[in-house]
Amino acid sequence: MKKITSEIIKYSKMLNSKKLSALRSGNISVRYKNGFYITPSGKKYSSLKNKDIVFVTLEGVFDKKKGIPSSEWKFHQDIYRNKNDAKAIVHAHSTNATAISTHKKDIPAFHYMVAMAGGHNIKCAKYATYGTRELSKNILKALNGRKACLIANHGQIAFDVNLSKAFELAEEVENISLQYITALKLGNPKILSLKEMNKVLSKAKNYKRG
Repeated sequence: MKKITSEIIKYSKMLNSKKLSALRSGNISVRYKNGFYITPSGKKYSSLKNKDIVFVTLEGVFDKKKGIPSSEWKFHQDIYRNKNDAKAIVHAHSTNATAISTHKKDIPAFHYMVAMAGGHNIKCAKYATYGTRELSKNILKALNGRKACLIANHGQIAFDVNLSKAFELAEEVENISLQYITALKLGNPKILSLKEMNKVLSKAKNYKRG
């Protein structure tokens, strides 16, 4: 347990140091047995202790005496309940991904690296108030066949088989978002064909990150 909570604290602080989220914004969780450990509500990442990380069951039960989980714990719960391959989740309010999300835009295949999210584009989930089941539903729809998406007027979310890979994917989404914004300044970028992206996705399945 301490290993998991320590890892969550490490990557939570990296949300700040890597400028993916400021202060206490965003949240991180790791699946564990019949539930998941998640960052608490309202605490700056720089001050987190192991005892602050909250365990929530897949049924949504947690001990309030031991702390209150992030207000957005419900979409973590719903992702874990619907995505067996999700072992860790990173939600960030990263600058460029959030900027695109305010336009409610998907990120198209202007660059083949959008395939890292699992599809031929990176979808943007419809807006709903944070912490609601409606938002969870919208996120799950945008994550259909994918491991990452934008969240309209909110930010981005990524999951993977471990926290290191989930965090790296969140970094990839932010980098792709910056590239897309830059490309748009020059006009409308040329979009790769569905045929080409299917080739890329096929190759990506065998791509191993060290």
